[in-house]
Amino acid sequence: MNSNKNSILYLQFLLIYALLVTMSCNSVSNHESTQMKTNHLSTENSPYLLQHVHNPVDWYPWGDEALEKARKEDKMLLISIGYSSCHWCHVMEKECFEDEEVAAVMNRYFVNIKVDREERPDIDQVYMSAVQLMQGNGGWPLNCVALPDGRPFFGGTYFPKERWLSVLSQLADVYAKERSRVEEYAEKLAKGINEVDLIHIKDSTQLNRNIIDGSVSKWMENIDSLWGGPNRAPKFPLPNNYEFLMQYAHTTDDAKLLDHVSLTLEMMASRGLYDQIGGGFARYSTDPVWKVPHFEKMLYDNAQLISLYSNAYKKFKNEYFRHVVFQSLEFIEREMTGEKGNFYSALDADSEGEEGKFYIWSLIELQQTLGKEMEAAKRYFYLDEEGLWENGNYILMLRPGSIASVGSAEFTGLTKKLLKERGKRPRPGLDSKSLTSWNALMCKAYIDAYKSFGEQDHLDRALGSAEFIDTNMSKSDNGLFHIWNDGESKINGYLEDYTFVIDAYISLYEVTYDKKWIMKAHDLTTYVDSHFATDKSSMYFFNSSDDKALIARKMETQDNVIPSSNSVMAKNLFRLGVLFEEVKWMNRSRRMFHDISENIPSYGSAYSNWMVLGMWELFGFNELVICGLNSKEGLSGFFKVYHPSTLLAITSKDEYLPVFNSRVVSGETYYYVCEGGSCQLPVKSLISALERLP
Repeated sequence: MNSNKNSILYLQFLLIYALLVTMSCNSVSNHESTQMKTNHLSTENSPYLLQHVHNPVDWYPWGDEALEKARKEDKMLLISIGYSSCHWCHVMEKECFEDEEVAAVMNRYFVNIKVDREERPDIDQVYMSAVQLMQGNGGWPLNCVALPDGRPFFGGTYFPKERWLSVLSQLADVYAKERSRVEEYAEKLAKGINEVDLIHIKDSTQLNRNIIDGSVSKWMENIDSLWGGPNRAPKFPLPNNYEFLMQYAHTTDDAKLLDHVSLTLEMMASRGLYDQIGGGFARYSTDPVWKVPHFEKMLYDNAQLISLYSNAYKKFKNEYFRHVVFQSLEFIEREMTGEKGNFYSALDADSEGEEGKFYIWSLIELQQTLGKEMEAAKRYFYLDEEGLWENGNYILMLRPGSIASVGSAEFTGLTKKLLKERGKRPRPGLDSKSLTSWNALMCKAYIDAYKSFGEQDHLDRALGSAEFIDTNMSKSDNGLFHIWNDGESKINGYLEDYTFVIDAYISLYEVTYDKKWIMKAHDLTTYVDSHFATDKSSMYFFNSSDDKALIARKMETQDNVIPSSNSVMAKNLFRLGVLFEEVKWMNRSRRMFHDISENIPSYGSAYSNWMVLGMWELFGFNELVICGLNSKEGLSGFFKVYHPSTLLAITSKDEYLPVFNSRVVSGETYYYVCEGGSCQLPVKSLISALERLP
């Protein structure tokens, strides 16, 4: 791979050199306008694609029509990838894709394809890998130029108009005059894309906890002890990072690390990253102090953060964390829930053409809304230099001393008034499509909230979400669709869809004791084994074997803003292996962690969900098996205690699950605490059983 990387870098240098030497100081000539009332996106229902339907650029959706046109006319593919709530995607659209001069150049030399990265994450992965190999980093909007067969040879992110015109002109010249060199570079790059994420089966060696301990030690060298999180900007919430750190600190009794997790969660939720008025988190903070967010709100962030704060409440008993969970769920119900119990994907950062305008306040607006209560607002919020942002506007952040009072009638009254007034403003755009994977994350969030707080409404909404997925996102062959939009289910499910649905179903079984959900998790896992596995790796491909081939079939292994689909699948295999006593699943889970483990020490935060699995393997994992006619009584006590490495299985009758084999089901209830297939003698009270759990 190193020699391949060197070849790519060398060819990249040659290509950039060719572009530079062919640069012309002359401006791009004006071509005949090709503006159309609509382009080829008009039959799509992706909110992001429809945002571009009236561009003068002759956009096509990804598909046979566009690819065949490129092959037939021997034109370069210009593949532009983004999503509906992406601020810089909007900026580039306004500056470039709505511009007649730019569109004329794009239409003359390229077949232009628009891709919604949330709709087609597989395409995004391929071309993001290309840009990262070429540039060292990536982002959105993602713009890649490829040969007619899809192999890329140039890419980048945001380009202003003049730079974009210059790049397009140079690419056209290089493609016409240096075709053989372009093809050679594209071939090398395609090989690199195929190899960069592959995880090969490793020789068997003994695992040890130094993999995890060492990674955490290195990680702690780069934390922010004042504001929480990493000591850099921008700062992303990364829920799976803090789920792992909290579990690790709990298991190892690391008080300093627990303090860091608690500080980080409190800072993220009390500063500008969190919507103090309406609930919910923005995608990330642009600065190191969690003040100025990138104002878009994503379902996947909020679902995972609700789970995180629910679990953190059990550990820290911080009432502010409870407030964050309940207020964020109110936001989800108010703004991101559909009539069928489905959840929408995102809210835009912009409204009225300005980023954050919906969420910020001037002092005059606050005074007019609150009147005499303005003085109280100053006690709660930074309405001074600390809270000042741009153009005399404020981002509302809680003063540290007021956090304990957020549940008071005074604070609730203030936020209700401000929320009502804010509701009169033009709203940010809503991406109304429902993604199976993100809906499953939100289903799990409701389950985690129910476990921590015992609210029946949370369980009811989790059940409604699961029923929606089962009814609308499932196929007749036990597979899944990826998207539900305008009553239509479409696109074969990706590995992320299966992994998060399986995870949600396992968790739903734990709180409902309904065999329906665990059997569905079992069936989906069997489907994954037959459609996503390969003999060449312990990991699973992101695409199903049924999908049309792209230039590369990727494996997603690094945990990011969402845990990698393979790390979630490995944890699913572990838990289902316990419940069904399925040795092949347990062995595959262990093999997956083993094969990824050598990557962990150098970059722990990118493997945090993997390290949760590693803790189960290296530090111990428990099952609490409850059998008896009264097995369901008193379980709220179990759920409200922080036991992150314990799986629950319950039955009040002779049951089918292998985990219940040889268990006594009678008028009395017995509690079995087990680890690694070995159980202690049963006890007759939940309290006694909990005392045996770490």
